[in-house]
Amino acid sequence: MYALSSQKKYWTFKTEQELAELRLAQNVRFIAKHGAGMTEEQKLAHFLSADEERQLLKQYESHMKEFCKKFEPPMPKYVVGTAFHYFKRFYLNNSAMDYHPKEILATCIYLACKVEEFNVSIAQFVANTKGDRVKAMDIILSNELLLMQELNYYLTIHNPMRPIEGFLIDIKTRCNMKNPDRLRPWIEDFIDKTFLTDVPLMYAPSQIALAAVLHAASKEQENLDSYVTESLFGSAKDKLPVLIEAVRRVRSLVNNTKLPTKELFRFLDKKLEKCRNQENNPDSQIYKQRMKKMYEDEDDLDAMGSSFHMNVSDASLEVSQLNTTNPANMTLD
Repeated sequence: MYALSSQKKYWTFKTEQELAELRLAQNVRFIAKHGAGMTEEQKLAHFLSADEERQLLKQYESHMKEFCKKFEPPMPKYVVGTAFHYFKRFYLNNSAMDYHPKEILATCIYLACKVEEFNVSIAQFVANTKGDRVKAMDIILSNELLLMQELNYYLTIHNPMRPIEGFLIDIKTRCNMKNPDRLRPWIEDFIDKTFLTDVPLMYAPSQIALAAVLHAASKEQENLDSYVTESLFGSAKDKLPVLIEAVRRVRSLVNNTKLPTKELFRFLDKKLEKCRNQENNPDSQIYKQRMKKMYEDEDDLDAMGSSFHMNVSDASLEVSQLNTTNPANMTLD
């Protein structure tokens, strides 16, 4: 249940201001760490501001939506929703300058496929990407544990798709609307647009679902006001004002979403390439040296483990031989 979920307890926020403050804190932290010795003017010119990061992430969310839309085999909407939750949560705890969005978004989608049991192998997954697929595979797998850690291992996501189905069944039962299924295209379009907003981080799945259904009904020149006030909340009208405000706010956020222009995105993307943390850049020498050292350390541990098992085996053999030749050495503890 959403009401008792980690999503509601840890990952649902009250206001946009709260989210903006979290993102600003990550931006300030990164610049303080990597901009030591720079003047304020130099920092402004070199690093992304919190607002620039937000604009950049919005565009990458748009890329993410298109990737999921074109994915083969076709990706269920609830998997897409889960991936977006992961992506949005990750960048509440991290700066885009620390971990590049194009690398994290692929990992979010891959992890969502696994969690939601949409069974695709890593080879099938990277077959949907362009460029060096071996490199893409390495990046996704190397970021998977990091992503889970940054999500605090809260991986279960409650999406609005199930409440939407519930509303449509209920409308068929308790409304006079003809063919409620004609609302589906409008509903899907609305849900797609929520992925480009902070709506999933602020509202319950049922509130988002109802906003989508009411939006679709208005597009089809249908009025569901009496259904909401009488059928849904006839016996709990004290809760109606809160719901109406939530639905109004969700629809407003969706309708007012704007992506950066192509020119602005290209400018910000180039700026990101210059100011990103090179320790987390798979193309940098620092990253390659760090990974090489990590693999060497793992090889050393494996070698130590093999040596340990060999010594234990040898010792067991010696004890066995000793006990066979001299049974008096056997003891009962």
